[in-house]
Amino acid sequence: MAENTNNTGGSGNTGLAFIVGAIVVVLAVVAYFVFARGGAPETKQIDVNVDVPEVSAPAVPGTEG
Repeated sequence: MAENTNNTGGSGNTGLAFIVGAIVVVLAVVAYFVFARGGAPETKQIDVNVDVPEVSAPAVPGTEG
């Protein structure tokens, strides 16, 4: 009896399986942080006042104006 084997490059698919598996793991970790922790953090209202009083430069000696 002749054994009929079909060996069509199964070793190339092993690397692809690891890549797809790594992508699935990364997506699972991202989904955990997004959904299990309540999504994105709340945005806080921050009001910063950058208005400063106007300060005049001191008079230069020797100029009369």
